[in-house]
Order: sequence, then structure tokens, then C-alpha cells
Amino acid sequence: MSRPRRPRTDPARAAALEVLRAVRVEDGYTNLVLPAVLAERGLTGRDAAFVTELAAGTVRRQGTYDAVLAACIDRPLRKVEAKVLDALRLGAHQLLGMRVPAHAAISTTVDLVRARVSPGAAGFANAVLRRVAARDLGGWLAEVAPPASSDPHGHLAIAHSHPRWVVEELAAAVGEAEIGPLLEADNVPPRVTLVARPGRVTRDELPGTPTPYSPYGVVLDGGDPAAVPAVADGRAGVQDEGSQLVALALASAPVEGRDERWVDLCAGPGGKASLLAALAAERGAAVTGVELHHHRARLVARAAAGRGLAGVVQADATRAPFVDSSADRILLDAPCTGLGALRRRPEARWRRTPADLDELVALQRRLLAEAVRVLRPGGALLYATCSPVRAETAEVVAATLAAHDGVRLDDVRPHLPAVPEAAGPLDGTVQLWPHRHGTDAMFLALLRRE
Repeated sequence: MSRPRRPRTDPARAAALEVLRAVRVEDGYTNLVLPAVLAERGLTGRDAAFVTELAAGTVRRQGTYDAVLAACIDRPLRKVEAKVLDALRLGAHQLLGMRVPAHAAISTTVDLVRARVSPGAAGFANAVLRRVAARDLGGWLAEVAPPASSDPHGHLAIAHSHPRWVVEELAAAVGEAEIGPLLEADNVPPRVTLVARPGRVTRDELPGTPTPYSPYGVVLDGGDPAAVPAVADGRAGVQDEGSQLVALALASAPVEGRDERWVDLCAGPGGKASLLAALAAERGAAVTGVELHHHRARLVARAAAGRGLAGVVQADATRAPFVDSSADRILLDAPCTGLGALRRRPEARWRRTPADLDELVALQRRLLAEAVRVLRPGGALLYATCSPVRAETAEVVAATLAAHDGVRLDDVRPHLPAVPEAAGPLDGTVQLWPHRHGTDAMFLALLRRE
């Protein structure tokens, strides 16, 4: 008697399902899980591009698809088996967000559920996806999203796949007139941007199109950045243009007197520390990185290795291992909600909560107070976050200024003269935006001790 034939599954869709599983079960980051899954399964070229769009697009648009699926299922989504729900989301993205024929999207997803779960679950998936396929995305939004006229934030939350509380925080930061374009930009896959580390390689030696604001960046036209020789040997790196501008702003700010000891207080994983170290080396200065977690401290040491790096200290930056008034320049790229980097880290929108915001703001205030202690009079301190939320930006800076006599806010804008329309929430600060600048929504504030 022959054994039942195991259902065949499409390799690309099976890989996308594995990415979703890792993001859900292991708290993985989509942009980090994807390369590992592709390499493990030997997928390249068009297959790799399909997996990337299918997996990353599904994570980005999960809120929209869950609203549609909830309208097609007769029980709460929390009662649907997690593996089946992952597959249904993949199917919904193919039907509503990709140019995949409906019959192919449904049949391949059903095969996937049959192989990974059970024939009964496959029948359920088939019925649900046929209901999803009955309308296009616009038709579904008209049914499942609240009316924009009576509940604009609720409508945007479903239409652009962001939790309502995130929509409200971002709207308070950017303004109601621009909240739609900002949320739309969050769902556009980011371009791969490289940074040339000064003294080690020039921008002209890198492939790609020069970035508009950073003199060291290029936008890669395509391909694997790890295949670029300068990236492979550490002379260049992958770094968003907004992050490059953070390092450049600190390096460009004038200081009084000595300019030898630079500190990156929250240095992991090392992108900004690497650029700072290269800039410091050109002036005879050196950067000391501080990082709490061992594996991230190792990443900093590896990324910034060479001239300009004094060392990496594994320590808690709220109790930095430096004497008072000892650093000439300090970068504090503080831990934050990451709501300004949702293009690259789409899963953050589903993981963060308002409670996280409260905890992070308290940490940011402690870190900035410690940075003020370490900064010497006449030095420069750059506070940055990859979040535009006012509680993490203007309010943290304002609280620090109120709590510390002799600390003032300097104008960081002259140090980024090429960046237009970047006025921050406090006079003299800078706020970058994905929909305006094509960067992560980095906030920059320059502080001084008198």
C-alpha cells in the first residue's frame, strides 16, 4: 500500500511563511530574517525578490489584511491557529497588494496550509481567501475602515496599516496635513544606502547614485550590498542617510579648546560609531563606544575597527564609566520606539505599545542627564532618536534643559545646510521625515554646557 503523497508547496511562498514565523515566534526583524532564509533555501534572483516583497509587504500591511480577514471569518482572529493566520495574511497580500492572479494566490496558499497544517485547515483557508478575492483593496477599505469624515485617524489606521495610537502620535508630530503622506511613506520599501567611511574609501568609488544631503552616501541601484568590495572589507557600510547626518552634525559642530575625546554612549550596532571614528581619525581624535549588551558591543568593535576607535566598553550608559566633564563630543542616539524607521523595521509598529513609550522616555531622560554629566564645558552633545514622537524628542530635551543649569540648546541646523524643510519641534532642532527627505525620521538636538 503506497503512502499518501506529500502536498507540493511553492518554495518561494514556503520561504515567506518561514519569515513570518520567525518574526512572530522569535521576535525576529524582517530585514534580518529574510537574507538568512533566502540563503538557507538557495533562493536568488526573481524568487528572492518575490519572497522579499511577499514577506515584508505582508508584515507592513498586516493591520489592513487583518481587518479584511476578520470580515471574512466567523470567529475572532485570535482563535485562528497562528500558522494558518500567517498563511492567510500571505494570501491576502497576494490578492490585494501584488499582481498575482487570484487562482494562483489561492491555490498556492491552500497547498501551503495543507502541507504545513492539515487538509481541514486547507479547506478553511480556501473558503476564506475566496471571500477575500471577491473585492479589490479599495472595495474592502470602503467596508472595513471607519469613514474618514467621522474618524480620520481610525480610517488611516486601517488604510495604511498602523495601530491607532501610532497614527495619533505621528499626527501630533507631523501635523494632520501630512499624516497621510507620512503613513504612506512608511509602507514603501526603503532604498539600500551605503556610506563611504572617510579616509578609507571615497563616495566616487562606490556604485550607486549620490545621496542628496550626505556627502558620503550613495543609493545602491540594486544587488546585494555585501557583494560591494568596500562593504565586504569594512571601508564602507550600509547606513540610512538620516543616520549619516546624525554623525555629520555632531562632527561639524564647533567646540572650544581640546577636541580629542569623542564618546558614542549607545553605540550598538555600530553604524554611527563607524562613521564618527572615521571622521575623528582625520582630526587626530578617537571615539570610545559604550554599549550595554555584549553581542552589540562586539558588533560595534567589528564595524568601527581601525583608526579612530579608542575602544568599546560594555557598560550601562546611565552610569557611564567616565569622570565628570571629560568628553569633548558625545553622541547619544538613545533607545526609542523606532517609529521613525518603520520602513526598515515594519514589525515595530505591531510590537510597540504606549507602555513602551513611557518606559523609554524615562530611560532617555536618564541617559541624557548622564551625557550632560560627562560632557565638558565648551563641548558638543548631540541627542538623537529614530522616532519623531514628541514625548521622545522635544519633551525629553525640554525636561533636561529645565533640570540642568548651564545647559543650553544650540542650533543644529547650520551644520546640515543642505537639508530643506527640516525644522524640529524645538527652535534649533532638526526633524527628518521619510515623506519629505526619503530618510528615517531622525530627530537631532545639539546641547552645550556653558
